[in-house]
Amino acid sequence: ALIVVLAASAASICQAETGLASYYGGRGHHAEMTCAHRTRPFGSVVTVTHAGHSIRCRVNDRGPFVKGRVIDVSLSAARALGIMQAGVVRVSVE
Repeated sequence: ALIVVLAASAASICQAETGLASYYGGRGHHAEMTCAHRTRPFGSVVTVTHAGHSIRCRVNDRGPFVKGRVIDVSLSAARALGIMQAGVVRVSVE
């Protein structure tokens, strides 16, 4: 039974989700690709995709705390995704 519970929780962590993303100053070193996510473990790496651009960023903060948003990315991650002008965009997070 324990194996089933662990497998189910691992599957839920790895599921892709879609929703809105924004960017923030964030914690971390300059030019690091980091992000804030409500539930993913600190230190885990997620792939964020928008309009054909994908980046990998490390979860180092909690958030976003705005209804409807699934992730906040650092400034360097936002630049790499090309979302600086729009500010808030629809993304896929895996």
